[in-house]
Amino acid sequence: MVTIYSKNNCVQCKMTKRFLEQHQVDFKEINLDEQPEFIEHVKGLGFSAAPVIETISETFSGFQPAKLKTLV
Repeated sequence: MVTIYSKNNCVQCKMTKRFLEQHQVDFKEINLDEQPEFIEHVKGLGFSAAPVIETISETFSGFQPAKLKTLV
């Protein structure tokens, strides 16, 4: 399962979600602006900027097409 922690008005978040949708990767989105209770979890992962992409095997931040391709 892929989880994306996103924020409103975040260009990289939109690009990441669009990439996954185009490649038919199922994901769960958690919007940190609407669900601020997840902010501490994201900080605990070591990140302070959205998007944060979390999978069973890895976690990374930002729009990174090369890493996103490994989820396809």
